[in-house]
Amino acid sequence: MMAAKRVTIDVVVDTVCPWCYVGKKRLETALSRFPDVQFTVRWFPYQLAPTAPVEGRNKLEMYNEKFGAARVAQMMPMMAQTFSQLGLKYSVGGLTGNTLDSHRLIHWAGQVGGPQVQNALVEELFSNYFCEEKYINDRSVLVAAAEKAGLQGAAEYLADSNNGLSEVKQLLASKARGISGVPNFTIANTYQVSGAQPPEEFESIIRSVLDKQ
Repeated sequence: MMAAKRVTIDVVVDTVCPWCYVGKKRLETALSRFPDVQFTVRWFPYQLAPTAPVEGRNKLEMYNEKFGAARVAQMMPMMAQTFSQLGLKYSVGGLTGNTLDSHRLIHWAGQVGGPQVQNALVEELFSNYFCEEKYINDRSVLVAAAEKAGLQGAAEYLADSNNGLSEVKQLLASKARGISGVPNFTIANTYQVSGAQPPEEFESIIRSVLDKQ
């Protein structure tokens, strides 16, 4: 009996990047087309706004300030339509802010729970922020997301601001090298995909990887 084929995919994201959530969903659509392949998806940090306030600020106000109200008025319907195509409801309500604690939590999830638990946590955080108007740096939101993903002890872990800090900072430096934006996907440590590409793009690359195994 032949051993199952395995493919590892490393994904660099920020938890306040809507296209990162879109990219996650499109990647998962592609992976579902290979039921006999064992995929390991690992999540790595990136900060679009490393100096963003930890206390949070109004999300829509930040968008208007960063992009201009006219551009935001064009962007939001497009983003809502993109999410709708994935069966998701996009919202710009709530607060945005610093994402460092969310990345510390995701890193910890990968260490103590493994890729599946880490992936479940990333899904929950994305859904919380983009669809449920929950603040990504709210400690109670982070702890609840961890518990839903099957992790216990998140409150204690996050309470010490040094837990995971050096590791995440090292990853922010190393994984961001050579990356101009997120999401960024590295498939089988060889093929790099930038942006939330259609599922067919991921599928094509995965087939190339499998053909060489």
